[in-house]
Amino acid sequence: MHSLEGSAFPVTAGDIFLLQGKQRHFFYRRDDLDLINIMYDPGEIGLPENELRRLPGYCAMFLLEPSYRHQHRFASHLHLKRISLAQVEGIAEVMENESTRQEPGHEAVLLAKLLELMVLLSRLYMQSDTTEARALLRIGHVIGSLEKDYAKEWTLNDLLRIAHMSRSNFMREFKKGTGQTPIEYLLRLRIQEGMKRLVTTDMSITEIALDIGFNDSNYFSRQFRQALGQSPRQFRLVNKSKHRNTAL
Repeated sequence: MHSLEGSAFPVTAGDIFLLQGKQRHFFYRRDDLDLINIMYDPGEIGLPENELRRLPGYCAMFLLEPSYRHQHRFASHLHLKRISLAQVEGIAEVMENESTRQEPGHEAVLLAKLLELMVLLSRLYMQSDTTEARALLRIGHVIGSLEKDYAKEWTLNDLLRIAHMSRSNFMREFKKGTGQTPIEYLLRLRIQEGMKRLVTTDMSITEIALDIGFNDSNYFSRQFRQALGQSPRQFRLVNKSKHRNTAL
């Protein structure tokens, strides 16, 4: 049995759970329990979040499922069949060996294996057949679509067609899972890409704005200042020299 944040539920071979932060949990009735823990701090290791979020399974499992755990009574968690579990065990064994031996380059191997594991689990989550998991995947498909094509002129109807949900249900579930409305999420994506281009290219602010999905450079500048507290021009002046020095 697994107790997590005051709720208890049975676990069986192949169950995968994502624990976030300092959640209180423990196992009991632990006869013949064989447990694999892989702990990482996403703020410290520089995960390629934009690429990972293009996977609907990653969005559903790593971003949404923890928020829906109690509502779904843990029915939306990932459960692996024997062959898939053996694949995960193989990756974990390599990670354990690298962590124990700590030979030169072990950090790079650990990061590569963590990413391999996350992509594998995300793909497997996309094959989940429970009603609860499929509901999360519908939102995951929307997030993945926005990540892949942030410059597109998205409409709410476009997103509703991807999600196969009613307007009210979609808006409620998207906000619950991400903490943002779809337009807020899309604006964040565009501003992130704008930040990158301001530092790494010589494109004008107008060119960047139009290229990342804004129809008006003034609107881009207003949203940028609202999000970061400085204009795109100020951001470029401060950060481009840092980027050059880092490159050198």
